Amino acid sequence: MTFSHAALRGKVGSGLLSFPVTHFRADGAFDEASYREHVARMAGQDVAALFAAGGTGEFFSLTLEEYPRIVKAAAESMPASMPLIAGVGYGTHNAIAFSRAAEKAGAHGVLVLPQYLIGAEQEGLFRHFKAICDSIGIGVIVYNRDNCVLTADTVARLAEACPNLVGFKDGVGNVELLVAVRQKLGDRLTYIGGMPTAEVHALAGKAMGITTYSSAVYNFIPDFALSFFRALHAGDQKALDRMLREFFLPYLEIRNRRPGYAVSIIKAGLKLIGQPAGPVRTPLIDLTPKDEADLAALLERNFPALGVAAE
Repeated sequence: MTFSHAALRGKVGSGLLSFPVTHFRADGAFDEASYREHVARMAGQDVAALFAAGGTGEFFSLTLEEYPRIVKAAAESMPASMPLIAGVGYGTHNAIAFSRAAEKAGAHGVLVLPQYLIGAEQEGLFRHFKAICDSIGIGVIVYNRDNCVLTADTVARLAEACPNLVGFKDGVGNVELLVAVRQKLGDRLTYIGGMPTAEVHALAGKAMGITTYSSAVYNFIPDFALSFFRALHAGDQKALDRMLREFFLPYLEIRNRRPGYAVSIIKAGLKLIGQPAGPVRTPLIDLTPKDEADLAALLERNFPALGVAAE
Protein backbone atom coordinates (compact mmCIF):
# COMPACT_ATOMS: atom_id res chain seq x y z
CA MET A 1 0.00 0.00 0.00
CA THR A 2 1.21 3.50 -0.80
CA PHE A 3 0.34 6.72 1.00
CA SER A 4 0.01 10.19 -0.43
CA HIS A 5 2.07 12.76 1.41
CA ALA A 6 -1.08 14.17 3.01
CA ALA A 7 -2.30 10.71 4.00
CA LEU A 8 1.07 9.80 5.51
CA ARG A 9 1.12 13.06 7.47
CA GLY A 10 -2.35 12.32 8.81
CA LYS A 11 -1.66 8.70 9.68
CA VAL A 12 1.58 9.45 11.53
CA GLY A 13 -0.10 12.17 13.57
CA SER A 14 -3.19 10.13 14.44
CA GLY A 15 -1.91 7.95 17.26
CA LEU A 16 1.00 6.58 19.25
CA LEU A 17 4.28 5.83 17.46
CA SER A 18 7.09 3.48 18.41
CA PHE A 19 10.55 2.29 17.33
CA PRO A 20 11.18 -1.46 17.34
CA VAL A 21 14.62 -2.33 18.65
CA THR A 22 16.83 -4.16 16.16
CA HIS A 23 17.44 -7.74 17.23
CA PHE A 24 20.99 -9.05 17.29
CA ARG A 25 22.42 -12.46 18.06
CA ALA A 26 25.15 -12.90 20.65
CA ASP A 27 27.80 -12.43 17.95
CA GLY A 28 26.22 -9.11 16.92
CA ALA A 29 24.66 -10.32 13.66
CA PHE A 30 21.11 -9.30 12.76
CA ASP A 31 18.54 -11.81 14.07
CA GLU A 32 15.89 -11.54 11.37
CA ALA A 33 13.43 -14.19 12.60
CA SER A 34 13.26 -12.74 16.10
CA TYR A 35 13.00 -9.20 14.72
CA ARG A 36 10.10 -10.11 12.45
CA GLU A 37 8.20 -11.62 15.38
CA HIS A 38 8.80 -8.51 17.47
CA VAL A 39 7.65 -6.10 14.76
CA ALA A 40 4.52 -8.18 14.18
CA ARG A 41 3.69 -8.04 17.89
CA MET A 42 4.19 -4.29 18.00
CA ALA A 43 2.12 -3.74 14.86
CA GLY A 44 -0.66 -5.90 16.25
CA GLN A 45 -1.81 -3.24 18.71
CA ASP A 46 -3.25 0.22 18.34
CA VAL A 47 -0.27 2.22 17.11
CA ALA A 48 -0.36 4.66 14.20
CA ALA A 49 3.05 3.83 12.67
CA LEU A 50 6.36 2.13 13.40
CA PHE A 51 9.88 3.39 12.78
CA ALA A 52 12.43 0.76 11.73
CA ALA A 53 16.16 1.26 12.25
CA GLY A 54 15.70 4.53 14.11
CA GLY A 55 17.54 5.72 17.20
CA THR A 56 16.09 2.99 19.41
CA GLY A 57 16.73 0.59 16.54
CA GLU A 58 20.46 1.46 16.63
CA PHE A 59 20.58 2.95 13.13
CA PHE A 60 24.01 4.38 13.93
CA SER A 61 25.37 0.82 14.28
CA LEU A 62 23.95 -0.58 11.03
CA THR A 63 25.80 -1.01 7.77
CA LEU A 64 24.30 -0.01 4.43
CA GLU A 65 24.52 -3.67 3.41
CA GLU A 66 22.36 -4.99 6.27
CA TYR A 67 20.05 -1.97 6.50
CA PRO A 68 17.72 -2.85 3.55
CA ARG A 69 17.22 -6.32 4.99
CA ILE A 70 16.08 -4.82 8.28
CA VAL A 71 13.68 -2.35 6.67
CA LYS A 72 12.29 -5.03 4.35
CA ALA A 73 11.77 -7.43 7.26
CA ALA A 74 9.81 -4.75 9.14
CA ALA A 75 7.73 -3.85 6.08
CA GLU A 76 6.79 -7.48 5.52
CA SER A 77 5.86 -8.01 9.19
CA MET A 78 3.33 -5.15 9.40
CA PRO A 79 -0.20 -4.64 8.05
CA ALA A 80 -0.23 -2.90 4.69
CA SER A 81 -2.44 -0.19 6.19
CA MET A 82 0.20 0.84 8.75
CA PRO A 83 2.96 3.22 7.66
CA LEU A 84 6.59 2.23 8.12
CA ILE A 85 9.15 5.00 8.56
CA ALA A 86 12.85 4.17 8.33
CA GLY A 87 15.69 5.99 10.04
CA VAL A 88 18.38 7.52 7.82
CA GLY A 89 21.31 9.81 8.55
CA TYR A 90 24.99 10.74 8.36
CA GLY A 91 26.24 13.14 5.69
CA THR A 92 24.14 14.05 2.67
CA HIS A 93 25.44 11.40 0.25
CA ASN A 94 25.15 8.60 2.81
CA ALA A 95 21.71 9.81 3.91
CA ILE A 96 20.55 9.72 0.28
CA ALA A 97 21.91 6.18 -0.12
CA PHE A 98 20.05 5.02 3.00
CA SER A 99 16.89 6.86 1.93
CA ARG A 100 16.83 5.22 -1.49
CA ALA A 101 17.48 1.84 0.11
CA ALA A 102 14.59 2.42 2.52
CA GLU A 103 12.22 3.37 -0.30
CA LYS A 104 13.20 0.30 -2.31
CA ALA A 105 12.78 -1.95 0.76
CA GLY A 106 9.18 -0.85 1.33
CA ALA A 107 9.30 2.11 3.72
CA HIS A 108 6.62 4.78 3.33
CA GLY A 109 8.84 7.54 4.70
CA VAL A 110 12.18 8.32 6.30
CA LEU A 111 13.17 10.01 9.54
CA VAL A 112 16.37 11.98 9.04
CA LEU A 113 18.62 11.70 12.08
CA PRO A 114 21.35 14.29 12.70
CA GLN A 115 24.39 14.38 10.47
CA TYR A 116 27.59 12.84 11.76
CA LEU A 117 29.74 14.79 14.24
CA ILE A 118 29.71 18.33 12.86
CA GLY A 119 27.46 21.32 13.34
CA ALA A 120 26.29 23.23 10.28
CA GLU A 121 24.91 26.57 9.16
CA GLN A 122 21.19 26.83 8.41
CA GLU A 123 21.91 27.10 4.67
CA GLY A 124 23.91 23.89 4.83
CA LEU A 125 21.14 22.11 6.69
CA PHE A 126 18.59 23.38 4.17
CA ARG A 127 20.64 21.99 1.28
CA HIS A 128 21.16 18.71 3.16
CA PHE A 129 17.46 18.10 3.77
CA LYS A 130 16.40 19.33 0.34
CA ALA A 131 18.82 16.94 -1.32
CA ILE A 132 17.39 14.05 0.69
CA CYS A 133 13.80 15.06 -0.10
CA ASP A 134 14.63 15.43 -3.80
CA SER A 135 16.24 11.98 -3.93
CA ILE A 136 13.12 9.98 -3.03
CA GLY A 137 9.38 10.04 -3.60
CA ILE A 138 8.32 8.90 -0.11
CA GLY A 139 7.74 11.20 2.86
CA VAL A 140 10.48 12.83 4.91
CA ILE A 141 10.46 13.75 8.61
CA VAL A 142 13.05 16.12 10.05
CA TYR A 143 14.50 15.10 13.42
CA ASN A 144 15.49 18.31 15.21
CA ARG A 145 18.07 17.39 17.85
CA ASP A 146 21.70 17.50 18.94
CA ASN A 147 23.84 19.08 16.22
CA CYS A 148 20.96 19.37 13.73
CA VAL A 149 18.65 22.13 14.93
CA LEU A 150 16.68 23.98 12.28
CA THR A 151 15.15 27.41 12.79
CA ALA A 152 11.50 28.04 12.00
CA ASP A 153 12.54 29.94 8.86
CA THR A 154 14.59 26.99 7.60
CA VAL A 155 11.75 24.55 8.23
CA ALA A 156 9.40 26.87 6.34
CA ARG A 157 11.81 27.06 3.39
CA LEU A 158 11.99 23.28 3.28
CA ALA A 159 8.22 22.89 3.46
CA GLU A 160 7.86 25.28 0.55
CA ALA A 161 10.53 23.57 -1.55
CA CYS A 162 9.77 19.92 -0.70
CA PRO A 163 6.21 18.59 -1.10
CA ASN A 164 7.27 15.29 0.50
CA LEU A 165 8.35 16.93 3.77
CA VAL A 166 5.61 15.64 6.06
CA GLY A 167 6.81 15.95 9.63
CA PHE A 168 8.89 17.71 12.25
CA LYS A 169 10.13 15.66 15.19
CA ASP A 170 11.47 17.53 18.18
CA GLY A 171 14.29 16.16 20.30
CA VAL A 172 15.44 19.49 21.73
CA GLY A 173 12.60 20.66 23.96
CA ASN A 174 13.12 24.35 23.21
CA VAL A 175 9.67 25.82 23.83
CA GLU A 176 10.37 29.06 21.98
CA LEU A 177 11.54 27.19 18.88
CA LEU A 178 8.61 24.79 18.95
CA VAL A 179 6.10 27.61 19.21
CA ALA A 180 7.80 29.47 16.36
CA VAL A 181 7.79 26.42 14.07
CA ARG A 182 4.18 25.56 14.90
CA GLN A 183 2.98 29.14 14.37
CA LYS A 184 4.85 29.52 11.09
CA LEU A 185 3.95 26.13 9.58
CA GLY A 186 0.52 25.47 11.07
CA ASP A 187 -0.99 22.23 9.77
CA ARG A 188 1.50 21.88 6.92
CA LEU A 189 3.45 19.32 9.00
CA THR A 190 2.78 16.68 11.61
CA TYR A 191 4.56 17.48 14.89
CA ILE A 192 6.11 14.59 16.80
CA GLY A 193 7.57 14.51 20.29
CA GLY A 194 11.02 12.94 20.20
CA MET A 195 12.67 13.59 23.54
CA PRO A 196 14.08 10.43 25.17
CA THR A 197 11.30 8.79 27.19
CA ALA A 198 8.85 11.11 25.45
CA GLU A 199 6.04 10.45 27.91
CA VAL A 200 7.67 12.74 30.46
CA HIS A 201 7.47 15.64 27.97
CA ALA A 202 4.14 14.70 26.39
CA LEU A 203 1.84 16.99 28.36
CA ALA A 204 3.91 20.07 27.59
CA GLY A 205 4.23 19.04 23.95
CA LYS A 206 0.51 18.54 23.53
CA ALA A 207 -0.10 22.13 24.66
CA MET A 208 2.13 23.31 21.80
CA GLY A 209 0.42 21.32 19.06
CA ILE A 210 2.44 18.09 19.16
CA THR A 211 -0.23 15.47 18.56
CA THR A 212 1.90 12.38 18.98
CA TYR A 213 5.24 11.05 20.16
CA SER A 214 7.42 7.97 19.84
CA SER A 215 7.24 5.65 22.83
CA ALA A 216 10.29 3.47 23.40
CA VAL A 217 8.74 1.59 26.34
CA TYR A 218 6.00 0.39 23.99
CA ASN A 219 8.54 -2.25 22.97
CA PHE A 220 8.06 -4.16 26.24
CA ILE A 221 5.00 -2.67 28.02
CA PRO A 222 2.70 -1.79 25.09
CA ASP A 223 -0.57 -1.78 27.04
CA PHE A 224 0.83 0.66 29.57
CA ALA A 225 2.27 2.90 26.85
CA LEU A 226 -1.10 3.01 25.12
CA SER A 227 -2.87 3.73 28.42
CA PHE A 228 -0.62 6.72 28.99
CA PHE A 229 -1.25 8.03 25.47
CA ARG A 230 -5.01 7.68 25.89
CA ALA A 231 -4.97 9.37 29.29
CA LEU A 232 -2.99 12.23 27.77
CA HIS A 233 -5.55 12.83 25.04
CA ALA A 234 -8.46 12.35 27.43
CA GLY A 235 -7.05 14.99 29.76
CA ASP A 236 -6.91 12.52 32.67
CA GLN A 237 -4.35 14.35 34.78
CA LYS A 238 -4.82 12.07 37.78
CA ALA A 239 -3.92 8.99 35.75
CA LEU A 240 -0.97 10.73 34.12
CA ASP A 241 0.40 11.85 37.48
CA ARG A 242 0.10 8.33 38.88
CA MET A 243 1.88 6.72 35.91
CA LEU A 244 4.63 9.33 35.93
CA ARG A 245 5.16 9.04 39.67
CA GLU A 246 4.99 5.25 39.98
CA PHE A 247 6.77 4.18 36.82
CA PHE A 248 8.31 6.81 34.55
CA LEU A 249 10.27 8.82 37.11
CA PRO A 250 11.86 5.74 38.74
CA TYR A 251 12.50 4.40 35.23
CA LEU A 252 14.26 7.64 34.29
CA GLU A 253 16.48 7.35 37.35
CA ILE A 254 17.80 4.03 36.01
CA ARG A 255 17.99 5.21 32.39
CA ASN A 256 20.04 8.27 33.34
CA ARG A 257 22.75 6.34 35.17
CA ARG A 258 24.94 5.80 32.09
CA PRO A 259 25.22 7.25 28.57
CA GLY A 260 23.41 5.14 25.99
CA TYR A 261 21.01 3.55 28.45
CA ALA A 262 18.05 5.09 26.58
CA VAL A 263 18.51 2.20 24.12
CA SER A 264 20.01 -0.43 26.43
CA ILE A 265 17.18 -0.21 28.94
CA ILE A 266 14.62 -1.10 26.25
CA LYS A 267 16.47 -4.27 25.36
CA ALA A 268 16.79 -5.06 29.06
CA GLY A 269 13.03 -4.66 29.43
CA LEU A 270 12.40 -7.09 26.59
CA LYS A 271 14.81 -9.59 28.11
CA LEU A 272 13.06 -9.38 31.48
CA ILE A 273 9.61 -10.11 30.01
CA GLY A 274 10.91 -13.14 28.12
CA GLN A 275 11.21 -11.57 24.65
CA PRO A 276 14.99 -11.04 24.35
CA ALA A 277 16.31 -8.88 21.51
CA GLY A 278 19.98 -9.63 22.08
CA PRO A 279 22.71 -7.22 23.14
CA VAL A 280 23.24 -3.66 22.02
CA ARG A 281 26.12 -3.02 19.66
CA THR A 282 29.16 -1.13 20.86
CA PRO A 283 29.89 1.63 21.63
CA LEU A 284 26.67 1.20 23.63
CA ILE A 285 26.79 -1.15 26.62
CA ASP A 286 24.07 -3.29 28.13
CA LEU A 287 22.71 -2.60 31.60
CA THR A 288 24.90 -3.71 34.47
CA PRO A 289 23.50 -6.60 36.58
CA LYS A 290 22.61 -4.10 39.33
CA ASP A 291 20.78 -1.78 36.96
CA GLU A 292 18.96 -4.68 35.32
CA ALA A 293 17.89 -5.93 38.75
CA ASP A 294 16.55 -2.47 39.61
CA LEU A 295 14.58 -2.43 36.36
CA ALA A 296 13.23 -5.89 37.11
CA ALA A 297 12.07 -4.74 40.54
CA LEU A 298 10.35 -1.70 39.01
CA LEU A 299 8.53 -3.87 36.47
CA GLU A 300 7.56 -6.45 39.06
CA ARG A 301 6.18 -3.71 41.29
CA ASN A 302 4.14 -2.03 38.56
CA PHE A 303 3.24 -4.97 36.32
CA PRO A 304 3.03 -8.17 38.38
CA ALA A 305 1.13 -9.93 35.59
CA LEU A 306 4.28 -9.88 33.43
CA GLY A 307 5.86 -12.41 35.75
CA VAL A 308 9.14 -10.56 36.11
CA ALA A 309 11.02 -11.68 39.20
CA ALA A 310 13.52 -9.25 40.69
CA GLU A 311 16.66 -11.14 41.64
